[in-house]
Amino acid sequence: MTSKLTIPARLAASIEELAFEKLPRRRFLQAAVAAVAAGVVPRRASALDYPNRPVRIVVGFPPGGVTDLGARILGEWLAEHLNQPFVIENRPGASTQIAAETVAHAAADGYTLLMASSTNAINVALYDKHNYDFLHDIVPVASVVRFPLVLEVHPSVPVRTAAELIAYAKGKPGQINLASFGAGTGSHLAGELFKMMAGIKMVHVPYRGSAPMLVDLIGGQVQAAFDNLPSSIEHIRAGKLRPLAVTTATRLEALPEVPTLGETLAGYEASSWIGLGAPANTPPDIVEMLNGQINAGLTDPQIKAKVANLSAVALPGSPADFGKLIADDVAKWTKVIRSADIKPEQS
Repeated sequence: MTSKLTIPARLAASIEELAFEKLPRRRFLQAAVAAVAAGVVPRRASALDYPNRPVRIVVGFPPGGVTDLGARILGEWLAEHLNQPFVIENRPGASTQIAAETVAHAAADGYTLLMASSTNAINVALYDKHNYDFLHDIVPVASVVRFPLVLEVHPSVPVRTAAELIAYAKGKPGQINLASFGAGTGSHLAGELFKMMAGIKMVHVPYRGSAPMLVDLIGGQVQAAFDNLPSSIEHIRAGKLRPLAVTTATRLEALPEVPTLGETLAGYEASSWIGLGAPANTPPDIVEMLNGQINAGLTDPQIKAKVANLSAVALPGSPADFGKLIADDVAKWTKVIRSADIKPEQS
């Protein structure tokens, strides 16, 4: 009695691939039998054995910033729970586009990931030409945290609320400065959205980063600014800056007495965020596995403490939730960029 050799579907597909190589019949049969016997076949990466080597998370900012710190917190958690190093690779430049392009063109196997940020969503509308398509070449994996911005003024400015700043600016149209940490950045767009919704004119003063902007704001060279809360909170606590409002939809534990800007301008929201992305066509089971690990981490007390230390808010959710956040941000900032005719900074 002869036994039949049962070939699993995955092996059969591999053998079919070998046949298309048009090997001589003898060599083809040898290769086919070897594939069945050894079970060694080309196959798509999956979460069954992922990761089995180091993974890199590419960050579009230099070390030390909030996006980099968030990536390192995430990388430590994933390395501990997936038993492989998650290496942070900083690739700053071109307003995060170098990092995004690197990941967009990487193999879709889960071993090259992007620490995406709201800057990536802004860039979709800000730049006319890209070497990649952020909305199609990067698949959302998981949102991680949200970083609020804070509307703040130098203590010499005679206002204590956002409503008072609006009235003050209306009384001095085009005479009050509103600084940002760069043309086309989240800080700049938050300010433009504020001016549009409030119906006021203020002079935009762009800087090359939050640090130099804060030096001039604390020194009184400019009067008001939108800044990432993690960068400004110690200056606020020291009384060097006066917070008028935070830009999130709800008030923050770090500044519980400071109202949201939405309490003055209904519907206003302009926070920054970071989240993990991967090359398009990354296997869905790898995306889902990473998403589950990240969401678990965001509920861990130690991770929550680290997030709170950054004056950030944890942002758990599904890949679809993250995709909607990105799409909504792109739509919102496209309107602001076109309305205010904002152009990217020239390097």
